[in-house]
Amino acid sequence: MPPPSPHGAARAALRQTFLAWALLAPALVLLTAFTLYPALLTLWQSVMSTPTGHQAAHFVGAQHYAQMLADPVFLKVMRNNLLYAAGSIPASVALALLMALLVNARFPGRSLARMAFFTPTVLPLVAAANIWLFFYTPGYGLLDQCMQLLGLRGRNWLGEPATALWAVAAVAVWKQAGFFMIFYLAALQNIPQHLVEAARIEGASGWQAFRRVTLPLIGPSTLFILVNAIIGAFSLVDALFVLTNGGPDNASNLLLYYIYQNAFQYWDTGYAAALTVVLIALLAVASWMQFASMGRRTHYQ
Repeated sequence: MPPPSPHGAARAALRQTFLAWALLAPALVLLTAFTLYPALLTLWQSVMSTPTGHQAAHFVGAQHYAQMLADPVFLKVMRNNLLYAAGSIPASVALALLMALLVNARFPGRSLARMAFFTPTVLPLVAAANIWLFFYTPGYGLLDQCMQLLGLRGRNWLGEPATALWAVAAVAVWKQAGFFMIFYLAALQNIPQHLVEAARIEGASGWQAFRRVTLPLIGPSTLFILVNAIIGAFSLVDALFVLTNGGPDNASNLLLYYIYQNAFQYWDTGYAAALTVVLIALLAVASWMQFASMGRRTHYQ
């Protein structure tokens, strides 16, 4: 059989290249239309003024970013979001790992326990928030009823600045811990058991085997979960619609909800775009820090 001619090989390579780009084209169109273009448009709007009925948008440079530094609501929202992230992320990740360790063991009713732990995940967050709204209702809600049985005075959990943010955080932890549990459970089931058995034979205690063998081997899942938890902590908005609307006095207001307020309630699109850029930058820096700090210590095989 004679070897293919150079022209035939070139035509075959060209056909393969055309086929590859044709297969990629739908995804590239959607990525450009719904990700790249909105991102570039948001960045452009962040340096433009908000258009009105009498005046078109004009270039204002970094005015919106300077406005943030003098905006007490923005500073309070950022503090709220950092506190919310610091409280909800460790709680949800630790609870997910604890649940995964529990349902990974063999015991009667394990399937029922897995279903119970995962059920909050399949609920829309708005529905979950409505369920917890009944728990938080002053006077006759579940929490106040339990406190009255203990002889304690009930509280307005969502109406007091000291408890509103943490009440919202409890709903988010309850909702997302089951989702994170699935990844931890899959990682635990993929750990070669002979490694754990070898550690126990060498005299390692249960805690030592967990710390020295199990935790490093589930490192990729932990990194994935932490990145998603950080993104979720800075993108909570739907639960606030149901529970607090950011109140009282912005005590539970978070960054994405504040962006919504500026964009769709105050119609300050320029400032909202600048806030969005700050949000994306925060998520990018946080994700980079996670990969930089944990990526080198993560074992992928």
